[in-house]
Amino acid sequence: MERLRAHMNNTAFHHTVFSLPFALMGALLAAGGNPPLGDLGWIVLAITAARSAALALDNLADLKYDKQQPRLAYRAMVQGRVTKKEALVFIGVCLLVLVFAVLQLNPVCIRLLPFAAVPFLIYPYMKRVTGWVHLFLGIAIGMAPAGGWVAISGKVELPTVVLFIAVALWIAAFDAMYGAQDEEFDRSQGLHSLAVTFGAHGAFQLARAMHIFSILLFIALGMMMHLAFPYYIGVGIAAGTLVYQHRIASSTNFSRVTQMYFMRNGIVSIAIFVFTWISYLV
Repeated sequence: MERLRAHMNNTAFHHTVFSLPFALMGALLAAGGNPPLGDLGWIVLAITAARSAALALDNLADLKYDKQQPRLAYRAMVQGRVTKKEALVFIGVCLLVLVFAVLQLNPVCIRLLPFAAVPFLIYPYMKRVTGWVHLFLGIAIGMAPAGGWVAISGKVELPTVVLFIAVALWIAAFDAMYGAQDEEFDRSQGLHSLAVTFGAHGAFQLARAMHIFSILLFIALGMMMHLAFPYYIGVGIAAGTLVYQHRIASSTNFSRVTQMYFMRNGIVSIAIFVFTWISYLV
């Protein structure tokens, strides 16, 4: 049990809240509000396995940096509670589970899986290359709703792309804000981020623009899908959450940019998914 807790810590299992609700939302929209329960189960398993492998790979790739970062001292790999070998085995098992789950879904999913996997396989290394690393994280997580949609419909449609971009921008923006607190550390290690490239203030400004565009895309999605009014309540809650996040966060004072700040973004995914579901019930 202790080993299981260590791996859950290493993969930040609670961060599933950022991708899973949107994966289910993609399935819900593709099915017109009534996706098969069996398919939903396989989608949940596939998304959980994929993001667990991705987080373990990210922590493995960044271990030498994380060990020098006091803010990350709690992580299982930093503390030695999960070894590199154990992490590699865990990643392998998760990838096998992912493939097995995807094989139970629409046949097109297994053919598209390599393309969906590329972003989360390369993301851990992009901070060594570009300040736009946060967009690669957004793209990786944006694959969740796109995957949920394709798993049900078997095809990529315009609303699929709109949902994908909306989620990708939402993730990229709050990751850029959260990561801005590491600007000095990243500079010292030769790593890249929007804060390193444009300064913390510039990163916050770009994040604000991405969040605005994201909300506009969620509104456009509702109009394209002719969703009922409850959907827009969910988008409103999401927008209010993001406005609050931007009000309490400052590019000159990161005292309130905490794990609670990070996890509060889960309200966005949960609210939009729940009210999407409700919109089919009214």
